[in-house]
Amino acid sequence: MATWRIGTTVIHKVLEAEIAVPLAGVLRADDTALLKKYPWPGPDYSRPDGTFVLSVHGLLVDTGTRRILVDTCVGNARASVPFLQMLDTTWLDDLTALGHPPESIDTVVCTHLHFDHIGWNTHLVEGKWVPTFPRARHLVTRVEWDHWADEAETNLPDTMQPLIDAGLVDFVGTDHRVCDGVRLEAAPGHTPGQVAVVVESGGERAVITGDLVHHPVQFIEPDVAGLADTDAAQAAATRRAFVDRYADTGTLVIGTHFPAPTAGLLRRGGDGSVRFVADGPR
Repeated sequence: MATWRIGTTVIHKVLEAEIAVPLAGVLRADDTALLKKYPWPGPDYSRPDGTFVLSVHGLLVDTGTRRILVDTCVGNARASVPFLQMLDTTWLDDLTALGHPPESIDTVVCTHLHFDHIGWNTHLVEGKWVPTFPRARHLVTRVEWDHWADEAETNLPDTMQPLIDAGLVDFVGTDHRVCDGVRLEAAPGHTPGQVAVVVESGGERAVITGDLVHHPVQFIEPDVAGLADTDAAQAAATRRAFVDRYADTGTLVIGTHFPAPTAGLLRRGGDGSVRFVADGPR
């Protein structure tokens, strides 16, 4: 499990699954041509056969006074997900082994409401889906919730409704301040109410991307859309603004779906081009 230190705040990556996928199965792009054009930052990101490794993981942000879980992956025993069906992983045990059992989590941030970001919000107990983090406030942006309320086929009855019934959900703005040093930042396009999560401490900063990117090439070519983007033009504009905001600032960018090394820095070359320079655990 990778760990990064941002000032006095610690961020842990808690891996659920990794899967090799064709680029064209995730992005609206030709597989081999794009990956050969950008072979960095490593073999898991860009393979000659046109595949890359898609990582599904949560990120535990420990400020010392607050324990904030950003996204909760797919979850076990999910029969309705498009892939990774009926998982049986040790993800919850791994989180506990880090010293963060479910009861210790103060806040769960749902960057958006796709199935692979909210699955462990609940788990099965005697055939019933119940909250996994019973003491946590679960943050969902109001615009995101309103969008999915109009969608007929979702897994929200299993992953979100039990939380609502238990009074554990807060609908917030896309610029919500979670606590000192942790805030949400609007990142629309992939979904209307998606957010990134900004972590600041001791003069250092990290940002967790959500699904504004699935692969680092999207930082260089922001018009390469994700297949699941609800608004491709808005998503591209979000990526451009993200690069303008964070390139050459020393901000650690932690990819929500990036395999190891998972995090890196955005740097511009002399010609203005952008690179994602991998930066390992700190």
